[in-house]
Amino acid sequence: MALIKPIRGFHPRFGENCYLADNATIIGDVVTGNNCSIWFNAVVRGDVHYIRIGHNVNIQDGAIVHCTYETAPTNIGNNVSIAHRAIVHGCTIEDNVLVGMNAVVMDNAVIGSNSIIAAGAVVLENTVVEPGSVYAGIPAKKVKDTSQELTRDLLERISKKYIKYSGWYRAEDNQ
Repeated sequence: MALIKPIRGFHPRFGENCYLADNATIIGDVVTGNNCSIWFNAVVRGDVHYIRIGHNVNIQDGAIVHCTYETAPTNIGNNVSIAHRAIVHGCTIEDNVLVGMNAVVMDNAVIGSNSIIAAGAVVLENTVVEPGSVYAGIPAKKVKDTSQELTRDLLERISKKYIKYSGWYRAEDNQ
């Protein structure tokens, strides 16, 4: 069973049809939409500010979602995939975004809709990623625009697959 812990009077709240891995940790002022999944060793820590997560969001193995005390909450839109070991900290991620493996998104950054943050990229604080962009590198810079095909094939596919995968685990848990 996931570690779900209230703090400072704030209790995590989850939408319908969510999957929380056995060793995921969710603390404090965290609210998710429907069809979300928080995977193994992921930490979503809303102890110092709030974290709001839309529908169809997957936070994959070892990822960390946090915020900064009283200054930088974390807002995550719909159909977002936060890949393995990524760090999302005190920022805004709009709809239909992939944050790649080991990527870091820092305080007050805004990741526009239909964008990809490449694996290993570091999005510095206060960076605004244009909607429909691919950002890569350290520090992350725009390398190209996304296409409708890329958005549909990659971003939507990953989001939908994680809903499917979480269904496997929910089914096993109910046996």
